[in-house]
Order: sequence, then structure tokens, then C-alpha cells
Amino acid sequence: MAFDVKTFTTRTITASIFVAVLLSCILFHAVSFTMLFLIISIWGLYEFYILSERLGAKPYKWLGYLLALFIYVYNLLSYNTLLSTTSLLAAIIVCVFLVFIQALFDTDEHSFKNITYTLTGVMYAVIPFVLLNKIAGVDITSQINYNPHYVLGIILLIWTNDVCAYLVGSFFGKHKLFERVSPKKTWEGTVGAAILTIGASFLIAQWFNELALVHWIVIAMLVSVFGTIGDLVESMFKRQAGVKDSGKIMPGHGGILDRFDSLLFVSPFIFLYLSLFK
Repeated sequence: MAFDVKTFTTRTITASIFVAVLLSCILFHAVSFTMLFLIISIWGLYEFYILSERLGAKPYKWLGYLLALFIYVYNLLSYNTLLSTTSLLAAIIVCVFLVFIQALFDTDEHSFKNITYTLTGVMYAVIPFVLLNKIAGVDITSQINYNPHYVLGIILLIWTNDVCAYLVGSFFGKHKLFERVSPKKTWEGTVGAAILTIGASFLIAQWFNELALVHWIVIAMLVSVFGTIGDLVESMFKRQAGVKDSGKIMPGHGGILDRFDSLLFVSPFIFLYLSLFK
């Protein structure tokens, strides 16, 4: 394939802007962090619903957006226990039931499919970023508990895993990992990337020593396993929907779900691990 200068330039500019905005918002303040990922989660939910429609569903978009916004904002308010966990659970259940009530008045014979895609979109595209706020200790009233290093370390490990999987796979890849879903991924690239990502965790532990080395090693392992699975799941979703990218918000790089597919899958498992063993 001939080298396309225009495509390369577009991808480089887009990637540079993406990295600059992402790192700036993470490092600057808890408010910039949470606002960035609120925008990302709502846009990701929008892309999920567009893909759902290509699969024949008719998700209840506005109820989904309201539910997503409610859960995200409630999480911020509940950091200092201004609102109880019990009331949050009750409120979420009420919102979920509102989706079922909407379906009751839906004349579409596949209304249950519409319910499923509406709620799955919130779980897939929004909840992981809610948990990312918890990992970072976001408190919009104070900077005291906010620590961007956890999330920054996770993102750097994800980037390491992605780049190394591509490079190792390009040079040594022979055995397909999951050809039906992602023909370019290989076992050699995946295993090689996992080893190099674990190696990178030793550097991350030196830079961000709030967490012990053993925790960063485990996080690197979680990134290697579930980051790869997240990539495969997103590829499966797009393949079934008949599209190459989840969106076009980032020229040359696709959509929000394309760029954050690994983080979406990784953050719940890392949150669970840190909650239990940190």
C-alpha cells in the first residue's frame, strides 16, 4: 500500500490534539477531569445508540442520556456522602423502570430489544467513566483527594499495550488471536505486548509511587487482558453493525468508542481490584 501523506498528516494532527487535551484535562484540575469524561461518556453513548440503530434497535435515546447524566452527576455529589448509596440505588431503579414504562407505550414489536440497547449503552459507555472518577478520587468541591496519577498511569499502560501489540504483531505475528472478529490481531502481538506492558509498569511505579509496584504490575496485567478484550468487543460490535469506525469525531482515528474501547473494559476491573486490595 502506498504511503498516504495526507492521511498520515491528518492522523498525526488529530492524535496530537487528542493527547494534549486529554493530558491537560487530567492534570489540571478535578473539575476539568470530570467535565472531559462527562463529555466523552455522553458522546460515546451517542455513538453506541447510532450503532444500535444499524443493528435494528430503536433505543430510547433521551431517557438513556438522562439516566447517564443522572448517574454521572450523582456520583460526583455522593463523594462526600451528600446523598446516600441507598437513595442512589433507588433512583437508578426508578430511572430503569421509566425505560420499561416508555417501552410499554412503544408500538414497536421489538420493544424489549430497545430496552436492552438503551440500558446496555449506559452500562457500556458511561459507567466505566463513573468508576474512573472514583479511581481518581474526584471531588468537585476540593482538590485534596484528587490524584490524577492513577488514571494517567492506567492510560499510559493502555497506550503501551496497544503500540506494542501492533509492533510485535507486525514483525512476529503468525497465529491469529481472534480472526473472526479482528483479523490483524495475533497471539504473538498480544503476548509480546503483555510482557512489555508489565515491564513498563516498573517505570510507572517509579513515576507514580503512590501505589506499590505490585499494584502496578497487577494493573498492567489487567490492562493487557481486558484492554485486548475491550478492543475485540468493540470490533465485534462494529463488524455486526457493518461500519469501520464507531464515529467520525476524530479524523483519521474514528470515534470516541474507537479511542476508549480498552479503557471502557479496563476501568471496572481496576476499580474492583483497587477497592479490594489497595
